[in-house]
Amino acid sequence: MGRSRRTIPEELLLLALDPATGTTAQPQSLDLGLAGAQLVELALAGRIAPDGDRIAVVMPRPTGDPTLDTALELLRRRGSPVRAVHWIGGPRLGLRQTYLTHLERCGMVHAVAGQMCGVLPTTRYQATDTAISREIRARLDSAIRTGVPPDPRTAALAALAHAVGLGKHLYPGNEGRSSRSRLRDLIRHDPMGGLVAHAVMDVQNGVAAQPRRAPAAAGSGAGAHGAGGTGRRTSVRGTASSGQQVAQGTAVMARAGAS
Repeated sequence: MGRSRRTIPEELLLLALDPATGTTAQPQSLDLGLAGAQLVELALAGRIAPDGDRIAVVMPRPTGDPTLDTALELLRRRGSPVRAVHWIGGPRLGLRQTYLTHLERCGMVHAVAGQMCGVLPTTRYQATDTAISREIRARLDSAIRTGVPPDPRTAALAALAHAVGLGKHLYPGNEGRSSRSRLRDLIRHDPMGGLVAHAVMDVQNGVAAQPRRAPAAAGSGAGAHGAGGTGRRTSVRGTASSGQQVAQGTAVMARAGAS
């Protein structure tokens, strides 16, 4: 996979990065969203495919992206399709820092060292080219404003942005309510993006016990939905504490981001 095109995890993280503070919005749920974004990117690359509410490896050949290839190899080692909600809610924490380090190595952000309360060391991240972030945001704004069905990458990005709660960061206040609603509705335009977005929200809500049907294809009749108009849920509750998730795989992904 060449570097001429940014991956969906990279774009999701750049969307979440606050240019004023150098911090990321929704840090707890963002790890889950990045795990889901990896699945979408691997699907677009033809490496995995949805099998109901499960994910199956269909081509184990590496993509050339170290962070994606680590996820692909872990999926391959499972030996059988894995439920998206179990994969996203499993040992996938630490991806936010992994991708920040990855973006720094790619030259898309730079780290700024600082201190909290004059004592504790902190690191903020500033985009090196704000035009990239503006272009990503413009694609979402265009899809929301025009109502034209977006391309699969933009639809998946919108679905994941909604799933991790970036809507209130991107379109704040009462004036942004209609935009947040339309962002949510974009979830229906990409089946894979919809599958992983629902899995992200299910992990946050602690709903991982029962299998989920695959999302309806774009254009199918859809009722009101707290996460995207498919009629399967009527509300979305707040993000669960990240301490409830398993963190054994953090070191693996961190090593991948540094390779």
